[in-house]
Amino acid sequence: MDQSNGYEAISNDFLPRRGSARSIGIGVREVRNWAGTLPHRGSVIDLGCGPGFPITSVLVDEGLHVFGVDAALSLAAAFQRNLPGTPILCEAVQVSRLFDRSFDAVLAWGLMFLLKAEEQHRLVQRFAEILVPNGRLLFTSPAQPVVWKDAMTGMESVSLGAEEYRKLLGAAGISVESEYEDEGENHYFDAFKR
Repeated sequence: MDQSNGYEAISNDFLPRRGSARSIGIGVREVRNWAGTLPHRGSVIDLGCGPGFPITSVLVDEGLHVFGVDAALSLAAAFQRNLPGTPILCEAVQVSRLFDRSFDAVLAWGLMFLLKAEEQHRLVQRFAEILVPNGRLLFTSPAQPVVWKDAMTGMESVSLGAEEYRKLLGAAGISVESEYEDEGENHYFDAFKR
């Protein structure tokens, strides 16, 4: 079974589009603004980090202590080339040990909806387990409950919808502080662990 949700198979197409330019592209401004709310030199884990450009590099540029996790071998190798010295695990987030530590913040940009509904439920629990008290969480998923085929991989994507995400997060002790969208129509859930 492909633990990378189809991204290993399309890595040759994906990398030139999304993994070759540092700090430019959709989502960069929003992640930079969020990073500015985090503790100086705070620890952040980027789940589904891909090649590190453009999103993870924003966190590194902001002076945060960054860790990455991605299941696609080609994307993890590109991450190591793009951000040498930044630790990465080439593991699926569903089974990853997530460095066996806690973090000041968790980022999951473009990841949640790639997982099956039950895997998303478990990942919300993992967020609560690895975040320190008052730790920050930022993830993207459509605000409406919807199922669609990913344009690049052809695999099924699932958004549980904002109402369900708020409910799951609340049950895990995480409060959504705000929601917003970027120019690419990515819906953000900006939250913190109570």
